[in-house]
Amino acid sequence: MPNRNPTSFSSYVALCFMIFSNVALVTSKSTIEPCSNSDSCNALLGYNLYTDLKVAEVASLFQVDPISILTANAIDISYPDVENHILPSNLFLKIPILCSCVDGIRKSVSTKYKTRPQDTLSSIADSIYAGLVSADQIKEANSISDPSVLDVGENLVVPLPCTCFNGTDNGLPAIYLSYVVKAVDTLAGIAASYSTTITDLMNVNAMGSTSIKAGDILAVPLSACASNFPRYASDYGMIVPNGSYAITASHCVQCSCGPGSRNLYCMPSSLAVSCSSMQCKSSNLKLGNVTVQQSSAGCNVTSCAYGGYANGTIITWLSSSLQPRCPGPQQFPPLLAPPTHVTRDSAFAPAPAPQSDGGSTTTVPKTVPSTGSLPGLAPAGAPIGSTSDASTLVNLVAAVPTALMIFLLIKLIPPFSL
Repeated sequence: MPNRNPTSFSSYVALCFMIFSNVALVTSKSTIEPCSNSDSCNALLGYNLYTDLKVAEVASLFQVDPISILTANAIDISYPDVENHILPSNLFLKIPILCSCVDGIRKSVSTKYKTRPQDTLSSIADSIYAGLVSADQIKEANSISDPSVLDVGENLVVPLPCTCFNGTDNGLPAIYLSYVVKAVDTLAGIAASYSTTITDLMNVNAMGSTSIKAGDILAVPLSACASNFPRYASDYGMIVPNGSYAITASHCVQCSCGPGSRNLYCMPSSLAVSCSSMQCKSSNLKLGNVTVQQSSAGCNVTSCAYGGYANGTIITWLSSSLQPRCPGPQQFPPLLAPPTHVTRDSAFAPAPAPQSDGGSTTTVPKTVPSTGSLPGLAPAGAPIGSTSDASTLVNLVAAVPTALMIFLLIKLIPPFSL
């Protein structure tokens, strides 16, 4: 009998194990945005409540101001004790966060979670944070050697996904929502729900096809109104999505982005109690006041606008301009009552696949816009951000029929003797 390498069979078994292990370790796909500076920017997270929670409890999970969550979702903050209002399970909310540049990519690392009895990394990632992070990401961010042992009361850093892309989309102001794909979602349904296009979603997320799966995390551009506050202002870079508003200047100022608008409009908020002066210098106009005067040359418009918040002072500036026609009344986002339940047609339901009149899911043909790209590669003109190369490779391996893989591996294994 010829001599055979005794390690040949074990090597091929190890190869087989590694391939199938990698297939099992497919993780959620998310957009990665490279960055090179330490600036923070505004972003949003799409979050589904895993149980009934008070507004303040949701805010604590993400370490943000409870009022900022309400305003980002156009919920009326004038209700008594609104921070302690109980929000229903499965409610979908947009959570405003600061997106930082860490180790060359955009992500939020300001969120910390205090562990409780019965917590596991998987339950924290999949349930409490609704798939916005993976157990492995939490493990890596906290250098956890044994994930089966979590001390009660331990503060864990929870790295959450976010993108900014300079606060623009196709050259217009935008804020980006990190959206976790649900099993019923289609790319067409998500695009329709957020007033964008399939092509735009594919470009932003560097997708080679319209195929998505549950657990993927997509960056969804939302049209918005951008501020032009100076860098020294604490609210520098503030951007507000269409149809919502934001509170700033220690709850003294409310800025809104009306439906179909690109102009940020700021005025004193309903929470203003002890605030610095909001009157424009050399004028009797206060923040948010606008005067118009028709003339033969057009319309003279004078306004007292908000210029940011610095060192406890509300900055205002007076502007005058001659416009072809006088502006109409200011359009405000319609405010919603604090929600107590969730229905399919609720404004707080997650973006579903398009539905027919009968309520059944409509089949949407998965056509790929002509981009000149191969599957798995970024479409032409896509931003630098892209999905994980490792995830794409694993998905390609996973697409190979299991029986074919086993057949090929058997053919590669040389004969051996016991």
